[in-house]
Formats: sequence, structure tokens, C-alpha cells
Amino acid sequence: MGSAVRIARETTEQVLAEWGISRSHPAVDPALLILSELVANSIRHAAPLSPNVTVIYAAGQDTLAFAVHDRHPYRPPLTSAATGTGGSGLGTVMELTLGLGGTAVVRGDADGGGKSIWITLPLRKAPV
Repeated sequence: MGSAVRIARETTEQVLAEWGISRSHPAVDPALLILSELVANSIRHAAPLSPNVTVIYAAGQDTLAFAVHDRHPYRPPLTSAATGTGGSGLGTVMELTLGLGGTAVVRGDADGGGKSIWITLPLRKAPV
């Protein structure tokens, strides 16, 4: 699991650099932590039905979006750690996402056989 998470983080860092999003941007460290947690959860919980995990990236001028996709049909509830429900990993994901003013959504595949967890984060200008 550790190598998959490391590869996902390194690939994300490379994609962000290619898009001109500095490693020192205040949204990058939380985005990498969120991504790491989602990849680890997918490997931990979906691997028996979905040996492959896919990370999808998108960005706009003011927004970074990424998704972790697997082919396990279970769609976990996205609740914050403060509610006391759900796994602590997804609780952390939600706390970080909401704390940055972002959104999280689970989107099922058209055939019902998998899902993507999409995270959208604002890319506000870093303070000078």
C-alpha cells in the first residue's frame, strides 16, 4: 500500500508542477494528504474487487480537482470527523476539504460497479 500512496503523491506533485502550481502553495500539502488518504482507503477497502486504483486530475485558474476511482460498488458516506460517524480517514478528508473551502462528492460509475471520490479545492493566491 505504501508504494502506491507514494507513487500517487509523487505523480500529483509532478502534475501540479507542470500546471504551474507551486509546491509551496498553501493548498498543496492538504491536497496531498487528502489524496494519500483516499488512495490508502481505496487499496485497503476495495482491493478484493478492484485491484486497480486510478487518480484523475483537473484544474482551472482558481480550482484544483482530483478523484480517486476504483471498481468497488460501495459508496462510503462523506461525513466529517466531528459528526462521530464514518471512518476516521474519510473524516480527516472531509475536515481538510471543508477547511479549505472545498467540496467532496462520491460519483458512481454508470454501471453501478465502481465509484470516484472527487475533491475540489479553491486555489487562492498564496500570500506574498
